[in-house]
Parts: sequence; structure tokens; C-alpha cells
Amino acid sequence: MSKCIVITGSIGCGKSSVCAILKEIGYEIIDADAISKMVAKTKIAQIRDIFGAEYIENGEIDTKKLGRLIFANKEAKKKLEAIMHPEIKKEIFKKITELEKKDKIYFVDIPLFFESENYRELSPVAVVYAPRTVQLERIMKRDKLGETDANNRINSQIDIEKKAKMADFLIDNSGSKEKLQKNIENFLKEAKKWFCKNTAQAETIF
Repeated sequence: MSKCIVITGSIGCGKSSVCAILKEIGYEIIDADAISKMVAKTKIAQIRDIFGAEYIENGEIDTKKLGRLIFANKEAKKKLEAIMHPEIKKEIFKKITELEKKDKIYFVDIPLFFESENYRELSPVAVVYAPRTVQLERIMKRDKLGETDANNRINSQIDIEKKAKMADFLIDNSGSKEKLQKNIENFLKEAKKWFCKNTAQAETIF
């Protein structure tokens, strides 16, 4: 993909804040979470059949209840992914095809990019980073969770320090919003340089 940058991170690192700022600047973002929610609405019957009627309330998926199951049960997680991921990937690549025609940098927001291993053809990858202590504090405050539950959610994903080492770009979001905005500005400068050096643009610019 000639203009695509993956945005990922880990729970509590503030990826949504980064995407919000990128949108304010004027960049288009493909939101895998939003696509996932859209796809989930078409899979209610399958989810009821596989996981049970207790995960459906008033004709809708009880996402909090199903989420608790998925975080705690790897087998249940695999079953849900088998239902959801093929359709989610299809929709993501449909939108990628549309945005590639515009010939402008755009972002694909995939929270579990490294965990899923379903999008290896997409690069480069920008990881939104915050140390574990910051992750924990944010999750406990945002989701009103105790320390044990918050740690379980963090532990269900690849460690942020490992993701940082796999990143093409790192966006530090451990400080203030003002600091984050500056870090995003620096990231965008580096991203544009990356595209010049690593894509066909290099043939005309260098």
C-alpha cells in the first residue's frame, strides 16, 4: 500500500487520542474498531449460537459481558475471531482501495495489529507508546477497574515494550496533550521522509 500507515498500540496507551489529533489535522483514518462493531451487528445469531443467549441483551450483543469472557478465555477469543475477522478484513481492504485512489497519506487504526497477525501486508507501523505504569493508571480510571482486572487486560496483549521494538515509528503518549501534539508533528515529518525513501516517490524526489 503506497500511502498507508498502520496505527496501533496497547490498551491504555492513548491511541484514540492520537487518531483524534490526526483527524483534526485532516488525515483520513480507517477505524478497525468501528468496522468491528458494524460487522458484529450482522453476527448476532452466530454469537448467540456459539456463546449462548446470555451474551445477547435486547437483541444486541452485550459487549461488556462478552469482553470479559474473551479476556479470560483464549479458546473463546479464537472462536470469536473466526467469526469476525474475515469480514472485518474484507471491509478494511475495501476502504484501503478507496483511499489509495486519493494518493494521500492515510491511517489504518488496528488496535491488535501485532496480536492478530492478519494484516502483515500493511506497513509501515506506528506504535502509540506509554509505559505500563501509565497504562495501568489510565485503564483503572477510564474503565473503573481494580488493579487486578486492569492488569489482566494489559496482559492479554503483547507487552508495549516489545511492540515498541517492532515499530517503524514510535509516538510517545506518556505526557501532556501539548507534548503529544508535538510528538505527532515530529512523527508526521518522519513518516513523510519514510515514504520518500521507501516508495516509488523516491524515484522522482531523489
